[in-house]
Amino acid sequence: MEAIFRQLTVTGAIALVLTSAPACVTASVSGNPASDPLARGAVERPADGPYVYVANQGAATVTVIDAGDGSIVAVIRLEELGFGPNARPHHVAVEPDGSFWYVSLIGENRVLKFDRDNRLVSSLEFERPGMLAVHPTEDLLVVGRSMAAVNPPQRIGMVRRSTMEVEEIDVFVPRPHSMAVSSDGRWVFTSSLAENTIVAVDIESGEAELTRLGGEEPHVFVQFALSPDGSTLVATAQISGKLLVFDVSDAPEVRLVREIEVNPEPWHPAYSPDGRFVYFGNLGANTVTVVDAESWSVARVISGEGLSEPHGIALTPDGGRLFVSNRNVKGAYEATEALGFDEPNGTIAVIDPATGRILNIIEVAPYAAGLGVAAPR
Repeated sequence: MEAIFRQLTVTGAIALVLTSAPACVTASVSGNPASDPLARGAVERPADGPYVYVANQGAATVTVIDAGDGSIVAVIRLEELGFGPNARPHHVAVEPDGSFWYVSLIGENRVLKFDRDNRLVSSLEFERPGMLAVHPTEDLLVVGRSMAAVNPPQRIGMVRRSTMEVEEIDVFVPRPHSMAVSSDGRWVFTSSLAENTIVAVDIESGEAELTRLGGEEPHVFVQFALSPDGSTLVATAQISGKLLVFDVSDAPEVRLVREIEVNPEPWHPAYSPDGRFVYFGNLGANTVTVVDAESWSVARVISGEGLSEPHGIALTPDGGRLFVSNRNVKGAYEATEALGFDEPNGTIAVIDPATGRILNIIEVAPYAAGLGVAAPR
């Protein structure tokens, strides 16, 4: 990683101007929870966590949920921090120890950094940011481009988390979106929304290795998940309706080993901590698919009230709870309370991974999109 920041041009790397937010701007639940619908049920932040962070793309807010009891801990209102009503928070990534978390704002062309107490500590400018991934050991955050970006630069962002300095690395494919970092920390994986190409980027040198898949069928890769041992990369494909499985044990070689037909529009995937299962919502089917990562077969399809255009997904560190965000833009789920928006409420479905049972539905602001989860303190 140091090599990237030492060089001004590494395979087309371009330094962007860094703009910092005022240090430690407090962003938490505002108003009286008894009279404020968004804050209703919010509680004083406990000392441990873990917390689930929900990007409410239709409302310029981020909801923070205690994963233990499902209570809303805080609602970060981006307009109170000087951002517009169309900020469109999209995805969230969390430091390994939960000390900081990051959110991409499509409408503001920014990535924001918050501390554990939900204070805005810094921001950077980045054109149409989308998916985020935190490096497991290095001071690095990687940033892709949003699906909403029609013709963004063919580059991804490499951000030094401590300073929020960014370099852009050329990946030579249009509309790079999916984002994952290998467990050994050497490789960043991304892919194109416009063509069936996977890219492995060497973090030290910034060099990109492209793997082009055969066939004329467009996949439109949504997002990646890496197995806990780092040997397998799975990709959800919006248009082809498949889960694709890649062997990346010899990265930068990326070898397609299996394609699994699933329900329409598989979205963000997540591995169970033991690597046995892969979970993802099906945006076009209002379901959650569970794939057995040993037999590579569909083990379970979960459906039920509250699953309405599922988007983001997160497992607690112990694997005991699965959180699924739901856009609910079409209003298939009927809200139980008004939150003060013209659009339908988003939802978070809390699922028991062992049984597939939906345990709870948490109503949040419209268009619940990406999720991030922090480890306990």
